[in-house]
Amino acid sequence: MDGVHDLGGIEGFGPVEAPPSEPVFGEDWERRALRVNMAVLMAVQTSGGAFRHSIERMDPAHYLGSSYYEHWLTGSSTLLVEAGVVTQEELERRAGGRFPLSRPDRGGAPDVDGDRTEPRFAVGDRVRVREWHPPGHTRAPRYVQGKQGVVARVDGASNLPDVEAHGGKKVLNPTYSVRFTARELWGEGGADGTTVHVDLWEHYLEADG
Repeated sequence: MDGVHDLGGIEGFGPVEAPPSEPVFGEDWERRALRVNMAVLMAVQTSGGAFRHSIERMDPAHYLGSSYYEHWLTGSSTLLVEAGVVTQEELERRAGGRFPLSRPDRGGAPDVDGDRTEPRFAVGDRVRVREWHPPGHTRAPRYVQGKQGVVARVDGASNLPDVEAHGGKKVLNPTYSVRFTARELWGEGGADGTTVHVDLWEHYLEADG
């Protein structure tokens, strides 16, 4: 879905500052948040797509003003409440105050005609990423939508997360590594000779020319 979480390739946010000796966990509560997340995913038997979508549904101001593991904690807690395991009131009693959750899921699975395992495209084919703006989950980054690229590698079929995130149904779809020029993605701001490879499901692609 479109939202403030989809920051890849968007100007104005500056470089990612990565300390050379960055620890896996900056604070001890982050270690606990990871453990909680693993327990929640096993308890509610949800998919990776549904978990990602629980984070995408965060209030934009909350998302931008919170850390990586707070995103995880918000998403996991939202899934627990939606599964009826716990209530928001119970979470707030334990937290001693307001416990924000993600907004309700307003999306839905796209209409896909069953499994596809045979790839439509081959290495060297020119493709264009469909320009969609679904209210639900998608793994097609906004900055490549509508852009032209070349298939650089054909991978196996994998579950389409756009479907799996909404109801848990598994539908196989071929995947590809698609090569884009920086100029195609960012116009004059893209450096000459620089390319970007993006892994994409066939569901997102159409033949270009």
